[in-house]
Amino acid sequence: MPQKTLSDFVEAQAKEFGIPGVAVGVLLDGQEIYASHGVTSIGNPLPVDEKTLFHLASVSKTFTATALMRLVAEGRVDLDAPVRRYVPELKLADERAAAQITVQSLLNHTAGLDWNLIDDGKGDRSLAGLVAKLPQLPLIAPPGARPSYSQAGYNLVGRVIEKVTDLPFEQAMASLVLEPVGLSDTVYGLTEVMVRKFAVGYNRGEDGDMHPARPWGAFKEGARADNPGGGLASSVSDLLRWARFQLGDGEGVVPASVLHRMREQTVGLRASSLGDGLGVCWFLHDLDGVHGIGHGGSGNGQFAELLIVPERNFAVVSLANLGPDGYSFNQSVVRWALDHYLGVVEQEAEPVPYDEEQARQIVGRYEIDAMCLDFATDGTRVTLAVDIKPEVREASDEEMPPGYPAAAIGFLPGDGDGDGDGDEYIVTEGGLKGQRGYFSRDDNGAVIGVDLAGRLFNRVVEAP
Repeated sequence: MPQKTLSDFVEAQAKEFGIPGVAVGVLLDGQEIYASHGVTSIGNPLPVDEKTLFHLASVSKTFTATALMRLVAEGRVDLDAPVRRYVPELKLADERAAAQITVQSLLNHTAGLDWNLIDDGKGDRSLAGLVAKLPQLPLIAPPGARPSYSQAGYNLVGRVIEKVTDLPFEQAMASLVLEPVGLSDTVYGLTEVMVRKFAVGYNRGEDGDMHPARPWGAFKEGARADNPGGGLASSVSDLLRWARFQLGDGEGVVPASVLHRMREQTVGLRASSLGDGLGVCWFLHDLDGVHGIGHGGSGNGQFAELLIVPERNFAVVSLANLGPDGYSFNQSVVRWALDHYLGVVEQEAEPVPYDEEQARQIVGRYEIDAMCLDFATDGTRVTLAVDIKPEVREASDEEMPPGYPAAAIGFLPGDGDGDGDGDEYIVTEGGLKGQRGYFSRDDNGAVIGVDLAGRLFNRVVEAP
């Protein structure tokens, strides 16, 4: 039976990865199939089920983008308009960029904004407060030049929604999307989470033990500025309802043509495990000739994955409450579901043998505002370590998730002559196994940056 087969796989994988609680849902031929395993909390255990809330993290962006597209369909927002039409107070580090970025560029991560502002827990933590701080955000490229995943960009979309609707973001979202679609267990804020069954997030420490993740998700007291980009909590059952909505005719919320427009490629992605391109928010996947749309989320001790295959009326949702292994669990579920239900098998990339010259060109530190990547070589392999910057950890009065210890990467086939063909790589072990990216070079062929998880990290140049 489909239910038992899925349940057996989910249980086996959850045990293999040692995850306290997982919930999985599959939409197949109009039928919903659920499988859960484990508990909501090690200290206060309740069985996880399809109604248990998990932090969605960046899967929240799909809701924010759909709400914005409703405003587009109603003629209240123009995707090609400059953001300043709706948020005239917007200022950035570069005035020309502030005047040029469009609503569309926020939705497909081509605005040139760095990942996000670091929340120091001080001052105005609303979306208006975020906009006031945006001049502090580094710019990584001119608007429209290239995609680079930006949490700040989606939080700015939330401010556009507030300004156009004249409602607080969360109320606007409830009115535009959540209530019309019937998503009663898709909520913002601990006030709503705490009255429902929810999964506590965990992080595995260096000692191998699991420690409760604090704060829960993105729900810091008084902080709303990250809600558009990552503030939702939801259940597997609500997420399958969300998938049904995305596969349908818009249910009076938006025209079907608008939903379909969100699946059309607006920009391509190179060597990214996130997808082959971006539509409006959705990452686009070529799955062995079958087209899928999806989005993942990585929170504090919690991971979410949603993949929809419109031409097969299929969707799979996977939620897990352990970092970093929740990511690997979710990926294994998605791969299994595609193979088992659709006969779609994703081909794994095969790295080329270690090359000392290539390794020497890329070793060093790369960073964004809050995180750093360290590439190193011992003469036999290249490793990648990922962590939050030490100064960010020291300045925070809250617990932060652990980093990813050094794990091997392999370069993917290419000619390696400096034109980019030989600069793509894949992580081959550890919690980020399967993640792909590439190194970028300047006009002289020197490596100046690296992409990982859709984000550009600039190389740190040591002072002479």
